[in-house]
Amino acid sequence: MINGITIQLCEITEGGTDEFNRPIESEQWIDVADVLVAPASSDEIVNNNELYGRKAVYTLGIPKGDAHNWENTKVRFFGETWLTFGLPTEGIEAMIPLRWNKKVMVCRYE
Repeated sequence: MINGITIQLCEITEGGTDEFNRPIESEQWIDVADVLVAPASSDEIVNNNELYGRKAVYTLGIPKGDAHNWENTKVRFFGETWLTFGLPTEGIEAMIPLRWNKKVMVCRYE
C-alpha cells in the first residue's frame, strides 16, 4: 500500500494593517498528512527551469479533498524548507483511483 508522509505547510494570514496601511501578515505552520514526495524527473527539471527559472527538486502529491493554498508557499519536510512554485495541477477526484489528485513542484528555499 502506498502511504504519504506528514509535511508542514506555511499558511499566511493577514491581521490588520500597519501605520502605512500595508497588511500585516503572520505565518502559521500546519501539518498536512499523507502527502506523497517523489523526486522530480529530468523532463520536469528542464521544463520548469525554462518556464519558471527554478530547478524542481521534488513533486508533491496532495491528498484528495485538501483545500489549502499550494501556490508559492513554503513547506517543510526531510528537515529542510522548500518553496512550491507554479500552479498545482489537479485531476478529477472521481476519475483518479488513488488517494491523491493534485501535484505541485518544489524547489530549494533560500
